[in-house]
Amino acid sequence: MSRIQSTLSALTAKKKKALIPFITAGDPGPDLTVPLMHALVAGGSDILELGVPFSDPMAEGPVIQRACERALKFNVGMRDVLGFVSEFRKTNNTTPVVLMGYANPIERMGQTAFVQAAKAAGVDGTIVVDYPPEECEEFVATLKANEMDPIFLLAPTSTEERIQQVAKLGSGFSYYVSLKGVTGAANINTQEVAERIAAIRKHVKLPIGVGFGIRDAATAKAVAAVSDAVVIGSRIIQEMENTPHDQVVEKVQTFIAGIRKALDE
Repeated sequence: MSRIQSTLSALTAKKKKALIPFITAGDPGPDLTVPLMHALVAGGSDILELGVPFSDPMAEGPVIQRACERALKFNVGMRDVLGFVSEFRKTNNTTPVVLMGYANPIERMGQTAFVQAAKAAGVDGTIVVDYPPEECEEFVATLKANEMDPIFLLAPTSTEERIQQVAKLGSGFSYYVSLKGVTGAANINTQEVAERIAAIRKHVKLPIGVGFGIRDAATAKAVAAVSDAVVIGSRIIQEMENTPHDQVVEKVQTFIAGIRKALDE
């Protein structure tokens, strides 16, 4: 059982919902990535989603695009991201870390080399936005052979066929994108989310996390009522953008603690 699977199983046994925050590695500066990871755990996060900076993040709204641009100005690439995970693992060997990003950095490194390096660093899973399940069976097999979970996105527009493909290949959890727009979009409709998740659960037996459009404690709590996990990213990055560099870590920990409190109420 992977670290992701055991974490989610333990939460289910306690009747708790998983809190999965997203930050972009290297933003707002490489010096803060590992301290931010530890602060997110201290604030009550269960799984960390670490974005791999990329110059053309097609699924991201302007907030995460800016985060990628800032990280790329520091020349943060895949090997740096894996270095952050290795550093984090020196003092935390229990919190799962998922890398979220795009195919290009993996392809540049080579799939096998990437999986080996990710395994050595302590990565637990990947979300690769532009690896559709029907085109990456070999990559999935390599990940699973190395006890890492391939996590796939499902959207409001996903067909039944796509849902069945994700059910067949995915592991860890499935990530339901609550909106048809990009990350950071607003106006999430929790009733629609509930209806779509019910349809997905007919095929997908994995825990289901919901992301895109979750901006505050009230929305997180409403989404958690119909899902297994809540993913929150753009709002965290906005909090960092509006905070002096030396106060970012404390601010993020306080913010995520507020979301944790709402989920546990």
